[in-house]
Amino acid sequence: MRLTGPLRMVVLLLLVGLCWLLGNTFFGGENSYILGLFGGASEQPTSVEARPRRYKCGLSAPCPAKHLAFRIVSGAANVIGPKICLEDKMLISSVKDNVGRGLNIALANGVTGELLGTKTFDMWAGDVSDLLKYLRPLHEGTLVFVTSFDDAATKLNDEARKLFEELGSTAVKELAFRDSWVFVGAKGIENKSPFEQRMKNSKTSNKYEGWPESLEMDGCIPIRPPLVT
Repeated sequence: MRLTGPLRMVVLLLLVGLCWLLGNTFFGGENSYILGLFGGASEQPTSVEARPRRYKCGLSAPCPAKHLAFRIVSGAANVIGPKICLEDKMLISSVKDNVGRGLNIALANGVTGELLGTKTFDMWAGDVSDLLKYLRPLHEGTLVFVTSFDDAATKLNDEARKLFEELGSTAVKELAFRDSWVFVGAKGIENKSPFEQRMKNSKTSNKYEGWPESLEMDGCIPIRPPLVT
């Protein structure tokens, strides 16, 4: 018996459907070609790389027990403000609207990581005495996070530099006009801080016109044992 045109089409469709069912049964998956015939072009499978796990403050690895995770970024020229993150909490940033030209400083409890306060000091047109009043009365064990924005050195005097040295800084002695600087120190530190970077302002190597590149530093700070009274 010869099949007419419409009947032939019905039989053809039934045969295609049967092939699809058999293929799905034996191979455990959908036949993308047949699906394409019935439902249009199918999406091609794409390889999805597993996203790297994110740790506190964006660190690439978790900090050991009894350590505080931090990330600190200096300002970029006089346009992009600095950032200070501690234990996944943003302490200073443009989004928080608490950055300013000069030195941006955050203080934290060295035992608990609790934020004690933030403040900015204009080292171009401000009064260095405000900075001195802020640093002189720090309590033993206080963590001090410092990052530059625009110019952080013009108004620094010998006493201010000495106070930062006592917190563990070695670069502050040479800190000059528009240098980039990031630093983490502590009141009562016995050795020099391992957390410090400085990028010198130089016409031959500046990334931005008139300013060096922004600095970024992260790490794990060992917490201080509670003081015995």
